[in-house]
Amino acid sequence: MNTAKPLPYEGIRVVEFTHMVMGPTCGMVLADLGAEVIKVEPIGHGHEGDNTRKLLGSGAGFYPLFNRNKKSLALDLKTPEGKEAVLRLIATADIVSENFKPGTMKKLGLDYETLKKINPRLIYVSLKGFLPGPYDHRTALDEVVQMMGGLAYMTGRRGDPLRAGTSVNDIMGGMFGAIGAMAALAQRAQTGEGQEV
Repeated sequence: MNTAKPLPYEGIRVVEFTHMVMGPTCGMVLADLGAEVIKVEPIGHGHEGDNTRKLLGSGAGFYPLFNRNKKSLALDLKTPEGKEAVLRLIATADIVSENFKPGTMKKLGLDYETLKKINPRLIYVSLKGFLPGPYDHRTALDEVVQMMGGLAYMTGRRGDPLRAGTSVNDIMGGMFGAIGAMAALAQRAQTGEGQEV
């Protein structure tokens, strides 16, 4: 007899196009709460999946930690077959999440404006290190945000900034992405419409 209570997001499907820490953290939270999270990883054109698969030393646990409870699918999105497969999957999704540089998903034809035409109830979570503005084109690694935001100066000795021991900003950003997705799911239950988060 199974006495386990169902998890709150069972029946919710998430298709994620994420890498490193921030994007996968969003999906990890949703998966831990019962959502079916399908991570789409790139292959071909010099790509062999999420780069955290290859980390060694202190980073060796990143991939299994931030991608736990997920399914994984490897597709070449630059081929007609890969694109068709992912669009069929997105048509059945509740949430799409991504954390690539601005413009990447649009180049692939996987931006919110395109996808909402095939799935009007879709919630699209776009996780970025920098919001629109003069830095939005920059890569926002956690240590960059720690330095620019002042955390490294509070962590280190006076005049000697020190990176915090973990990717606190990436993890926090991913958690806020998950919270945004949850709020959008609640709003969709009232309006019947998806949205970009």
